[in-house]
Amino acid sequence: LLAYVVITAADASVKWVLPQVGVAVSMIARGVVGAIAVLLLTRGRGIRPVNVRLLTARGVLHCGVSATWYWAWSQGMPLVDSYAIASAAPLLMTILAIPMLAEKVGWRRWSSTLVGFAGVLFMLQPEGDLWRFETPFLMVAVVAMAVTRIWTRVLSATDGPAAIAFWLMVAHIPSGLLLLPAFPPPSAMPGTGVLVALVFFGVANAVAHILFARAFALAPVSALAPYEYSPLLLGGILGFLIWAEVPAWTTVAGAVVVITAGLYNLHRERVRRAAERREGGP
Repeated sequence: LLAYVVITAADASVKWVLPQVGVAVSMIARGVVGAIAVLLLTRGRGIRPVNVRLLTARGVLHCGVSATWYWAWSQGMPLVDSYAIASAAPLLMTILAIPMLAEKVGWRRWSSTLVGFAGVLFMLQPEGDLWRFETPFLMVAVVAMAVTRIWTRVLSATDGPAAIAFWLMVAHIPSGLLLLPAFPPPSAMPGTGVLVALVFFGVANAVAHILFARAFALAPVSALAPYEYSPLLLGGILGFLIWAEVPAWTTVAGAVVVITAGLYNLHRERVRRAAERREGGP
């Protein structure tokens, strides 16, 4: 939960600076500052990679997610609307955890997941207030984001939080450099406020991803997925305070359905595990 609070603040800071620095510079700043922050926070301990192949694949996929999100925000996508689209991630995580992690999902959780997707479709209906040019790209990015969350769980068996966070930050540096032709840097040096926001953005990402890696090492994906909804509330507050963003009623109504379905999935996970303990199962 702390990781989501921190990452939401980081998202608000980068959305604020994107008009001044662009997508590519934001990616590079996240990588450079974030990697240095991980080294300082961990004193360089535990950053040696073990599962290099999966760390690399996760880093590349995550960078694609980051770039898509930053591009959408630079085009004027409200913070709360982007988080409403991202609310599909916990449902996808619940489903993808079946083939990728061999987690079991009963008929009740399947039913609630389908209800949750109905809420997503209600929010994302074509010609609705949430449907913009950037929306389909964010939907693809949400699927990729769900996969990276599950890969974090897989990596926790071989690599520690420091390595998982450090190499993700490093991956953003070459990704940002590759994006420079499409998103050129500003012609003038950004002001002090922008530079401070970029430093905060990088440090906050480092802290958040260390916490994410530790959380996914401690608990199954299905138990952590509902916490993905917390940025929707936090982002709504920050979006209103900073940019006066007010979500459409369809977004709010659909989000309520999606969150309810996700919380029910969490409840069923707790019931299942309690029954296993009573029966002496794993």
